[in-house]
Amino acid sequence: MHIIIGLLGSLVALAWLLYRLADMGVDLGGLNPWLWRRRRNWKKRYEANPIYAVEKPMDATALVMAAVAKADGEISAEEKQKLLDLFRHEFHLAPKDAAALLRSSTFLLGSGEEVITNLKRVLEPSLPSFSPEQASSAFEMINQIYELAPAPGSDREKLRDQARALLLPPSENGGTWA
Repeated sequence: MHIIIGLLGSLVALAWLLYRLADMGVDLGGLNPWLWRRRRNWKKRYEANPIYAVEKPMDATALVMAAVAKADGEISAEEKQKLLDLFRHEFHLAPKDAAALLRSSTFLLGSGEEVITNLKRVLEPSLPSFSPEQASSAFEMINQIYELAPAPGSDREKLRDQARALLLPPSENGGTWA
């Protein structure tokens, strides 16, 4: 009997100690490894660059087109007009929606260094969603923006070539024409 009373006394003392620690601001919930892992994953997602989470092919294409236009400086008026025209005609957007897409693309783009250095990582979430026709059309639009001010050996050309390699991979069934 005396063992049971000692055990119950220890449990009450432990509960009182935890209560007093909680009153002083010490949170023992942080020791939970599952809670820590969930918080860490949420923090990584929250603090990540949003260009790495673009999943829609249209948004990804618009982002790369804006990156090509802005690769060697600011977007010129001619490039901006061409971007808006392509958004309206190729994506079938209203003028207001095309302007909104351009604004959001340039906002996500920032200085453009992330897209230039990590294009594969930027396009990775959206690449499975591209149909072959969409990929071909996306590269053609990117090429049209590049052709407005071609600059051999520049970041614009590097970005266009990377986009070609990612969007139009070489055919796997090589061989002869016959």
